[in-house]
Amino acid sequence: MNIAVEKVTSSKINEVDFDNLAFGSVFSDHMLECTYKNGAWETPKIVPYQPITLDPSSKIFHYGQSIFEGMKAYKDKDGGVWLFRPLENQKRFNISAKRMAIPELPEEYFMEGLTSLLQVDKNWIPENDGSSLYIRPFMFASGNGFHASPADEYKFIIATAPSGAYFSGKVSVLIEEKYSRSANGGVGFAKAGGNYAGQFYPTQLAKAKGYQQVIWTDDNTHEYIEEAGAMNIFVRINDTLITGPTSDRILDGITRKSILDIAADEGIKAEVRKISVAEVVAAAKSGELKEMFGAGTAAVVSPISGFGHQGTDYDLPELENSYAMRLKKRITDIQYNRAEDKFGWRYRVI
Repeated sequence: MNIAVEKVTSSKINEVDFDNLAFGSVFSDHMLECTYKNGAWETPKIVPYQPITLDPSSKIFHYGQSIFEGMKAYKDKDGGVWLFRPLENQKRFNISAKRMAIPELPEEYFMEGLTSLLQVDKNWIPENDGSSLYIRPFMFASGNGFHASPADEYKFIIATAPSGAYFSGKVSVLIEEKYSRSANGGVGFAKAGGNYAGQFYPTQLAKAKGYQQVIWTDDNTHEYIEEAGAMNIFVRINDTLITGPTSDRILDGITRKSILDIAADEGIKAEVRKISVAEVVAAAKSGELKEMFGAGTAAVVSPISGFGHQGTDYDLPELENSYAMRLKKRITDIQYNRAEDKFGWRYRVI
């Protein structure tokens, strides 16, 4: 594919303090852009990072046809650039597109566009330990009209942001009993922008009570734990690691799948099944609840220090050799090319 490249006249990279990078707040010099119109995707192009001009009637503003992915590029000690399971992101991107009635993007547009962009902006990939280049592919309805129907034009863009380590320390969470992240037959399994917008208000309520995040429960009975904030959730009872099954409501997380594979490789007993709130509370009271943690691209693993439920707070023990940190190290060692990758997950860019 012949991807045209329009480079910036002057890079802003020297203005960036790579030792103090907040997550997703500084953006690289270039972005990839591709337009769908007249029933087909045009050839992607790389252009300077810049604002997007849209008509006020663009359907993204009115009907919310918008999806995205979250990925990272890593630089090893020898300057090699790597991605982690990018084809899984590409596949999930199209699963989300189909659910939101957005035209699916050909694999080569996603992969060749992404690798070309990383080659152009390779100097933006941080070398500090724990840092990476966060990658945000997204797609939205750019076609115009107030009528409630899918758009006839769409934009696919990949923007990147050099970022330091995401999240530090453990978080305290509140088990949600009123609001729901998603519902059966809905779009919870898709990375649709509206899924996240709907989370913000209940999370604000939890923060006002002193918690950092929400544990989402099923939409019908609120009896079963499903996700932690914008992450999949794992619960360790005694020496068994448990996570809920994917469904219409739960995102098929790439980090989640990786943790399950590594757990099997390390001989850690893992179960994929429904986890009831009652089971977690009972395990906390008996001392059998050893760990809870979120799993996702940004943080990889985010340990939970305790949870609140029906006015009672439950603290989790401090473990010297936690599954959370053991699994995180195994994943990040693969991502940064520090260890053997027996699963074939690493994808070399440069």
